Amino acid sequence: MRTRFWAVLRLAMFLAIAATALAQAPAGVPKIRTVTAFIQLDRSRYREQIAETLIKLRQAKVAFERAGYEVQTIRITTQPFPEYVRGLSKERALAFFRDYDALARKENFAASIGPAMRSAGDGGASAELLDEILSTTTLNGSIIVAGEDGVRWDAVRAAAHLMKYLEEHTDHSRGNFNFAATAMLPAHAPFFPGSYHDDGGGEFAVGLQSANVVAAAFASASDAGAAGKALESALGAHARTIEEVARQIESKIGWKYMGLDLSPAPLKDVSIGAAIEDLTHARFGSSGTMNAVATITGVLRGLPVQHAGYSGLMLPILEDSVLTQRWSEGRLNVDDMLAYSAICGTGLDTIPLPGDVTQEQLEKMIGDMATLAVKLHKPLSARLLPVSGKKAGDRTEFDNPFLGNATLQPLP
Repeated sequence: MRTRFWAVLRLAMFLAIAATALAQAPAGVPKIRTVTAFIQLDRSRYREQIAETLIKLRQAKVAFERAGYEVQTIRITTQPFPEYVRGLSKERALAFFRDYDALARKENFAASIGPAMRSAGDGGASAELLDEILSTTTLNGSIIVAGEDGVRWDAVRAAAHLMKYLEEHTDHSRGNFNFAATAMLPAHAPFFPGSYHDDGGGEFAVGLQSANVVAAAFASASDAGAAGKALESALGAHARTIEEVARQIESKIGWKYMGLDLSPAPLKDVSIGAAIEDLTHARFGSSGTMNAVATITGVLRGLPVQHAGYSGLMLPILEDSVLTQRWSEGRLNVDDMLAYSAICGTGLDTIPLPGDVTQEQLEKMIGDMATLAVKLHKPLSARLLPVSGKKAGDRTEFDNPFLGNATLQPLP
């Protein structure tokens, strides 16, 4: 009888602890948006390479989940794709990428094929090939429009042209979700679509989805100072734990750990916009927003872990339900988001635009982003989403699980 009593008591205590943990998890525990592997793809044996990579990615996923962190996606990034389709006709290259895309969908991983234009002086032929790759597959790609040498205006024009092409050649103009013009973004960023690497592969990096942690830290804070301290304590503890697991994975599977992108990525109702509004007690875009943005960014930059990618505040308009609503209300515009980008992390991300935006207007937006990145020496990107056939006042009709839908605003 006594043994049974203690067994029942232990079970009750375990259930109580588990219930408490489950109740706290949505507010206090970040998810891992991605574990991203970087490989040097060999076209002649790529299926074998992918199979080997997936074994290790899935081992990493299990390790993080055992530590209490849900892993949303696993991803594979290659070297810039022009390097491994060199010498192929356009038709054969497209056939290869359709096969690669089918493999990615079958094995449930996201794939980035890197930038079409990486260095100053790169020709536009690879950008034209990327037009057709992204319009016929779910692969991710990019064009690097600025680096240590400054803004590369040929690449800016190529990126704008590609955005217009994807607007007109994909259902609901969905293709631009998988394309970014990037500036000053280092190699080994885990987030797509700008991810790439420039060495022999055999590495991995981790990206967080932690808007909920920011929201929990800000919910009871009396001011920005208190909010920053609460966020540093909460997110810092998780970042250190995740990095410790990553180091264990590194030693077990033999990949080099390249770092943690601390950007608190939102996902619709898990909203960074809502967290900031809780702190400022005003709609996003009102006075005080810039201070909140700076508070989050300062905490992220100061956390003592190995950083990768942007590691700054993400403000993707259509991936965040509150930001989507504020855009629909006309409270935010492209210039506002550029101003916040001077403080935070990612630039012009998932910005919905009317279909009558011209290539020249897109070039100016991309050029402004690139100029800001070079001036501040920080990684930024532009993922602009013009919608064919839609004008200001219309509503987007994206069917992407990561995207909300917004009312399109007039262009300035």
